[in-house]
Amino acid sequence: MSDTRAKLRLCSVDDVARDSVIRVEAGDLALAVFNVSGVFYVTNDQCTHGPGSLSDGYLDGFEIECDFHNGKFDIRTGEVLAPPCMLPLRTYKVFIENNDVLVEPFGEAR
Repeated sequence: MSDTRAKLRLCSVDDVARDSVIRVEAGDLALAVFNVSGVFYVTNDQCTHGPGSLSDGYLDGFEIECDFHNGKFDIRTGEVLAPPCMLPLRTYKVFIENNDVLVEPFGEAR
């Protein structure tokens, strides 16, 4: 059986510098697209603790620190790494096709 779920294009791989993050708005989603050593990860952009934008945060390897209250998340899993955050971050399965970064926006959260 083939996988027919729609993928949403977020940006080109060239739009995200190595070891950095950008904010992308696609439809009604605000997402953070991360490039860590050439591997891409996508999460919701808004911190689960407050109004902080994670794309404005501080990326250190696989950790993103929100610049609002300094909570931290693992961008690979969404796991909370530091308070005051208590709820995990939504992550998305990433696909690279034709130099584009894509996600399945309506698939199961991981």
